[in-house]
Amino acid sequence: MSGALPLAGIRVLDVATFVAAPFCATTLSEFGAEVIKIEHPVHGDPLRDLGRRTSNGETLTWLSEARNKRTMTLDLGKPAGAEVFLQLVREADVVTENFRPGTMERWGLGYDALAQVNPGIVMARVSAYGQDGPYKDRPGFARIAHAFSGLTYLAGEPGERPVIPGSTSLGDYISGLYATIGVMVALRERERSGRGQSVDIALYESTFRLLDELAPSFAMFGVVRERMGADTATIVPHSHYQCSDGNWVALACSSDKMFARLAGAMGRPELATDPAYATMPGRIANRDAVNAIVAAWIAGQTRDALMQTCIATEVPCGPINSIADIFEDAHFKARGNLARVSSDGAGEVVVPSVLPRLSRTPGRIDHLGRHKGEDTEAILGELLDLSPDRIADLRLKGVI
Repeated sequence: MSGALPLAGIRVLDVATFVAAPFCATTLSEFGAEVIKIEHPVHGDPLRDLGRRTSNGETLTWLSEARNKRTMTLDLGKPAGAEVFLQLVREADVVTENFRPGTMERWGLGYDALAQVNPGIVMARVSAYGQDGPYKDRPGFARIAHAFSGLTYLAGEPGERPVIPGSTSLGDYISGLYATIGVMVALRERERSGRGQSVDIALYESTFRLLDELAPSFAMFGVVRERMGADTATIVPHSHYQCSDGNWVALACSSDKMFARLAGAMGRPELATDPAYATMPGRIANRDAVNAIVAAWIAGQTRDALMQTCIATEVPCGPINSIADIFEDAHFKARGNLARVSSDGAGEVVVPSVLPRLSRTPGRIDHLGRHKGEDTEAILGELLDLSPDRIADLRLKGVI
């Protein structure tokens, strides 16, 4: 689909590395923002080295997560590089960064310095522990954030080693989304005040915010939730069960009405009126017995047969899909959740599609991640009107 997207006219300078803050910039780019990815001339973004490498020399992680961004190189740690960056800031709306707190300030590029040359600039800052507090100088990645936030403590089987949820950088992506929200709110406020502001995101805070009643439950009742495997503390049955063909399903009965439907589907309607099982507190108190009943019923059916029964009786149940299952699933195909994008030298690459879906001005993927510094000369010429001789001098000095 062609035409102007909602964020057309917004320019973002993405000086961050890895996933969190760059994911914010990527999300903005999918809805029309012009994003300029700025990398160190020598080292580049370490994200380029993560994942399987393709025939064009880039990794699949980079191609997917650096989509829609123009790329240039600039050494922010050199005075000449900082000077060029401040010139770019004058022409920008947003800066995204995720260095350790104080790094940008050490280069003379903290928020106050940026605001002096562009009072309307919005600076999204993502770090392990935030811009202040006793731990602000500590290094960290998503795995550390999962642990510190309390999420990892909850992940795994009872009494066994805590695991990483999904073996993915969940905290990075969630922090990127919160940074996106912060940027959009700050841009909206700028329309009234004409002034930008700094958006401070800590990786651990993003995952901590998602832990439902964990904090109020401890504060009020002293409850320390332990690892429960596939179960959920406040809902029963709400777990994973294995079918007769070895496949697994997720089942969620989040209300008494849903449990009554499940009891009917199992041919055990009396369970819905039994005082031990009819209400959620009763089912929580009898968790093992409920799980055993449900597990035995599911174990006697193939996944396809079970799904047909659950769909017919409106019992919330879904297959636990591998990525191979996802690529064959009719709903993923119908919703267009897998985008097929041509990439120079790498052929067709399949990546997750744009979210959220807008009815009138949906986002789009214009291109996948580009080579390091691919647009450096064009950007410096277009935005700053630097001459070829000046650009050549910057390159000779290692600034770009």
